[in-house]
Amino acid sequence: MWNERYAQPGFHFGTDPAAFLKAQAHRLSPGSTEMAEADGEGRKSVYLAALGHRVTAMDASPVGIEKARGLAEEAGVEVEYQVADLYAMAWQAEAYDAVVGIFFQFAPPTERAEIFRGMDQTLKPGGMLLIHGYAPRQVDYGTGGPPWVEHMYTLDLLHDAFPGYEVVHARDYDAEIQEGRGHSGVSGLIDFVARKGGGWRGWRW
Repeated sequence: MWNERYAQPGFHFGTDPAAFLKAQAHRLSPGSTEMAEADGEGRKSVYLAALGHRVTAMDASPVGIEKARGLAEEAGVEVEYQVADLYAMAWQAEAYDAVVGIFFQFAPPTERAEIFRGMDQTLKPGGMLLIHGYAPRQVDYGTGGPPWVEHMYTLDLLHDAFPGYEVVHARDYDAEIQEGRGHSGVSGLIDFVARKGGGWRGWRW
């Protein structure tokens, strides 16, 4: 499915990062090591690399990764790209200062819980977790994302998934977004930014 979508002309979700990432990127210290998961065609990883971060990005679609490499080259930034499946990831323990997950809502609840555990595992103590996605009402809006309520996020779900994290930004809201063909129109959105316990790394508040 994703190879077919990304093989189409242009960029399925555009080339600009989500407004959430632009608004929250100030919390990341320059030069931090970051994982951009389910990066698609590179709009997240290229933006983060342009800010001076050391970014590793992964996606299951080799077509998406190839387009991401082209986007990075055009922007003059370096990103380490990996073709990998979130369902079968070998998460490296405490490897990153930040983990960014935006609109990776293809995962049903059981698999999503495993992905969340992997994100926690690979994040360093004191590291920052940034998650952005759709709320359950998005299914009724129909302006992006899968048509299944159980794939959506709530703030309670994310609080429960990451106990012991210090939540620095959490929001459930509606906004008009225009992100390529994939996300277009009024959308029900969830923001969740939290710092993992056990350390301090000079994050900007």
